[in-house]
Amino acid sequence: MLLEDNAVTQYRDRSSAGKFLAGRLESLRIDKPVVLGLPRGGVPVAAEVAAALNAPLDIVVVRKLGSPYNPELAMGAIGEGGVRVLNHDVIAAVRVSKSELVAVERDERTELERRARLLREGRTPVSLHGRTAVIVDDGMATGASAAVACRCARTAGAASVIVAVPVASPEAMRVIACSADRVVCPFVPALLGGVGAAFEDFHQLSDDEVLTFLA
Repeated sequence: MLLEDNAVTQYRDRSSAGKFLAGRLESLRIDKPVVLGLPRGGVPVAAEVAAALNAPLDIVVVRKLGSPYNPELAMGAIGEGGVRVLNHDVIAAVRVSKSELVAVERDERTELERRARLLREGRTPVSLHGRTAVIVDDGMATGASAAVACRCARTAGAASVIVAVPVASPEAMRVIACSADRVVCPFVPALLGGVGAAFEDFHQLSDDEVLTFLA
């Protein structure tokens, strides 16, 4: 794990963060990398990393399973390849029934598959078999999405998994350490008010912008 919580880093935008992050990854001499961006915000970062590593660029799509009573409260998350991670403590606390959980997952799975089709534009996912999956996002507040992405990569046959983000909370670093073989994050402030605080430009990306980076 590369953890530099004393680094004072601020990024102009996601692309500049990707260039900075790529510099840290180049020194690792990663074996047969495939770079996977988490849409939407992780894709511009991942595009710069893929270019620097001369590696294929793809996406890994995950979706939060929000509580039926409070969609912002995550009961778990799902990912491509049928991956599902549940937070049983939350499910018990908000008393979500099995049928309610099934309904939420069904809706989110439909949206996940729609977004994967839209963003890949008919392209076949890059094979991860025997390769190093480098999972890239624009930051980690909780680490939950990246953890699901790690499981997706392993399910798809990745030999090892690296998570690389420009900024993360200490909590997220602890969470993801259990899922990834290596974590690269240059900026881990003791108090992360929000991932966007590390960027001057952190606008909401459109699907068209993401497609431009993937093209």
